Amino acid sequence: MAADVYGVQPHTGRGGWTWYTGSAGWMYRLIVESLLGLHIKVDKLRIAPCLPAEWSEFKIHYRYRGTFYHITIHHHGPNATVTRLTLDGVEQPDDFITLTDDGQDHQIEVDMQSTVVSPQA
Repeated sequence: MAADVYGVQPHTGRGGWTWYTGSAGWMYRLIVESLLGLHIKVDKLRIAPCLPAEWSEFKIHYRYRGTFYHITIHHHGPNATVTRLTLDGVEQPDDFITLTDDGQDHQIEVDMQSTVVSPQA
């Protein structure tokens, strides 16, 4: 991510200051947290993606210390929100997963369904 793009010859169109601004790190956080919806607070993982309607499914392999969490997001339509969250096949009562460092692989499934907005009278 460039912090600036030159507009004067001989460097017109070139980007500069790519490693000095932290902009690549901020772009990474924007994608991981806002688009893909991964939010970490200490040992809690909340998943709340904000996805384009065209995305039907994607996978993330997340490592928490020595433990891998294989996350599959099933996205069904526009304005979809998380309706079901499972960890190793067990439905979770909350909107987050408590992460453990047990050295084993874990499977997380996230189902997202469209919310129907009724027309107002």
